[in-house]
Amino acid sequence: MARQRMQQCLTCKAFSLNTTCPACGEPAQAAAPLKWSPEDHRAALRRKMNGVENEDWPSTIPTLPNLATMRSELREEEE
Repeated sequence: MARQRMQQCLTCKAFSLNTTCPACGEPAQAAAPLKWSPEDHRAALRRKMNGVENEDWPSTIPTLPNLATMRSELREEEE
């Protein structure tokens, strides 16, 4: 699911909630960029709701494997 729900078709400009247009079947993208302001007055509340202020929150962030592991996995897939 896309981060922003309202999507707009790249071809026929129709609006939808899906990433594919129901009218023509072509791909759709976010209708407008997500709104953000450096003076975000609700940022503290949003951080509190998501638990960002907890000490164990950084451990919940997904991480990528190191470069050597990614390269070896890529070689294995190619073989």
